[in-house]
Amino acid sequence: MNFLGIFVGIGCIVAAMMLEGTNPSMMLVLPAFLVVFGASFFACVVQFPFAHILGALKCFLWLLIPPHIRLEAQVELLVGLSTTARQQGLLALENSIASASDDYTRDGIQMIVDGVDKDALKQILEQAIAVEEAKYEPYAKMLESMGGYSPTMGIIGAVLGLIHAMSLLDRPDELGPAIAVAFVATIYGLVLANLICLPAANRIKSVVAEMTLFKYMTLEGLVSIAAGENTMMLKRRLAVYSSDSKENQ
Repeated sequence: MNFLGIFVGIGCIVAAMMLEGTNPSMMLVLPAFLVVFGASFFACVVQFPFAHILGALKCFLWLLIPPHIRLEAQVELLVGLSTTARQQGLLALENSIASASDDYTRDGIQMIVDGVDKDALKQILEQAIAVEEAKYEPYAKMLESMGGYSPTMGIIGAVLGLIHAMSLLDRPDELGPAIAVAFVATIYGLVLANLICLPAANRIKSVVAEMTLFKYMTLEGLVSIAAGENTMMLKRRLAVYSSDSKENQ
């Protein structure tokens, strides 16, 4: 659904052009596309290592298929783990490791089974969250940078087009269309920045924030289980996270 917004936004621009009597085919200018999309991308190649660029492109796919984060299902899992630990002991949690939907939860349960104390458990899990946030931060910055470069590249494309138009001063019938084509690069730059790159970067940030909330809730639950707190206390702790998720839906 998020990716559909790009096409609807472009469709609105095309519809506005048609209402004004402009032929949308005038926007199909390969040199302008190369200047804006190509130069903006390779400017990011200069700024970022290839691993960050590849990671950003993978996260861009979140516009199509975002990670499925189910806080309510995780609450049920943690409550079930707490009940098992209270009734059968912490070692019994080993049988529940496979039921966890993510590596973070599985690793946390395994550490509890291995006898890691609650303070060390909390420290390790918090460190894992910080590392993941640091991992995704450059991906959003890469798209933000591309969104920052593209309007400038659009201006460069427009200037190049105007230089070509000036060579047609002796042919007035070709001068007008050449000037119109020159400004296509500017539109490309603005669309790439404000309809694709910057919204995608913010989408990555919002997904990472959801993932972080999921893991902090999991951390809270696992530390509570490791500390031997009763299940009702665990439910009270997790209710804060689940209520926030309902408000944001």
